[in-house]
Amino acid sequence: MQTLLGVGSRVEHPEFGPGVIINLKSNGYTITYINHGVRVMRFDAPLTVIEAVEPDGDLVSLLDVEQALSRVLQKWADVTELVPLGDKWKGGKLILKPGRADLASKEIPIDTFFHKIVMVRDRLRTLEQRVNASGLDDESKVNIQQYITRIYGSLTSFNVLFKHADHQFVGEKSSADVMA
Repeated sequence: MQTLLGVGSRVEHPEFGPGVIINLKSNGYTITYINHGVRVMRFDAPLTVIEAVEPDGDLVSLLDVEQALSRVLQKWADVTELVPLGDKWKGGKLILKPGRADLASKEIPIDTFFHKIVMVRDRLRTLEQRVNASGLDDESKVNIQQYITRIYGSLTSFNVLFKHADHQFVGEKSSADVMA
């Protein structure tokens, strides 16, 4: 196990020469070299220590931050964003009329229906995040992502209900959309 150097440590690299550690990142040291500027070097880079400075005792690892953030996101994952219904739909009703005359129609306030659509969208986003953060191999992640994208595409019919376009569903883009 190698000793971690603190900010201010003076080092020398075989290619870049003398430098000073100015930051510690999750992927290595940020070092300012006299003749080569700022570089990020892995912790196991071939550095000769000229003068070591102890690292601060209150360093938090990236793993600690990721775990804390993950706990917060899991706790609040079902909290939905406030998404406004398009003005022309406010106070409206969705009327479901059966094809048979002997059955009654069903009326649902559009804002209630819209809220359920937004919840589906938010849960799809949460599913996407969990797939991306999972231990699945890349091919499995891509396959699941493609299904989620197709689901978004199936839901684009409901985009007329959204007040702002940036809240709408987006499905698969055609090759013409990608090239634009």
